[in-house]
Amino acid sequence: MSNYSLSINGQSRSVDVAPDTPLLWVLRDNLDLPGTKFGCGAGHCGACTVHLNGVPTRSCMTPVSTVGRKQVTTIEGLDPKGEHPLQKAWLLLDVPQCGYCQAGQIMTAAALLKENPKPTDEEIDGAMAGNLCRCGTYLRIRAGIHQAAAQLAAGPKKGSK
Repeated sequence: MSNYSLSINGQSRSVDVAPDTPLLWVLRDNLDLPGTKFGCGAGHCGACTVHLNGVPTRSCMTPVSTVGRKQVTTIEGLDPKGEHPLQKAWLLLDVPQCGYCQAGQIMTAAALLKENPKPTDEEIDGAMAGNLCRCGTYLRIRAGIHQAAAQLAAGPKKGSK
């Protein structure tokens, strides 16, 4: 066991775990952040996607010992009130069916929109290709990303913060 000081969603958090413990299990089991999901455990499905310094990363394949001082953002930290444009679009368009993969989908989409605020269908499909949805809601995922991009481009509404 080793002690690690991590920056999770803008807060310093300490955990005492084995160095090879996947970040996924540190988040879920040690830090009570269950939004990041276990899917395949092999980095193939994207359900466990979090951001490390803004880069989408498979937390099931990331040993806690490799995180260091990187900023970790989970779905809970994307917008603590659940009002990120992607989260709003997901609800408005009924994107999730079972919902299991959606935290990873949203985290990947958030990184895409930060890098490319007006992606084409092809760019969305390319960026999201590594995130699997067993229910096949890919068209709604794409529509949700376009909706969020439009909202981000429009900026905050009058009277909102």
